[in-house]
Amino acid sequence: MKTEYRIKTLRKIIGKAINRYGMIADGDRILVALSGGIDSLVLLDAVAGRRRALPVSYYITAAHVRMEGSGVQVDVGSLEAFCRERDVELLVRTAGGQVDYSVADSRCFFCSWHRRKALFTLMKEGGFSRLAFGHHMDDIIETLLLNMTFHAKFSTMPLRLPMFGGEFDIIRPLGLLIKREVSEYALAAGFSPIGEECLWSDQSKRPEARRIIDELERLNPGARVNLFRSMENINRHYLPSGRDETE
Repeated sequence: MKTEYRIKTLRKIIGKAINRYGMIADGDRILVALSGGIDSLVLLDAVAGRRRALPVSYYITAAHVRMEGSGVQVDVGSLEAFCRERDVELLVRTAGGQVDYSVADSRCFFCSWHRRKALFTLMKEGGFSRLAFGHHMDDIIETLLLNMTFHAKFSTMPLRLPMFGGEFDIIRPLGLLIKREVSEYALAAGFSPIGEECLWSDQSKRPEARRIIDELERLNPGARVNLFRSMENINRHYLPSGRDETE
């Protein structure tokens, strides 16, 4: 009963994100990116569970993109079983044959680019209106810090992002959950990762950004949520005005 209550509580937060940002409407056709990692499993379970619980009708299809040459092995049969239990069809595509994974500076960029290209192709082929990713709040604020640090840009991953002039939207229903809460959901539901993690996940800049956020949380337990909320609480009067127009 305690685990069911925890899942219910976390699903309410997911529902809050969906409603606040207008992510899912009646009749939507949703493609869920299913890597086999915990985040994507929680995402699919929550979105499918919401569909069963509410008087709202929308279609869900899951998509798994196998990245050729990446060395990551995923049990597609287990993914299919997971989807079947939730009455969701699974589409599987292979991509990334052009990626040279031996080049450290570019492999993450091109791997992500080819995976998204495959998903975007599926979106058009299936006439989907929403593409759902399992990014949570930690992913969003890590991206914010990385963009500020390496690109001098105050930007990150929006919870809802129109693509190609409104052809479809990218949505992130887990965006109001921190990573610990996603892990709690998975533990309560008894989920384990289906497949392996990326071989180079610990060699990106994200672990460093994660450590910085952990340190900020030691200074203030509310740091994670405050970093996220700061993006919606910008006081431009107390920011530099930008480059002089006469330059």
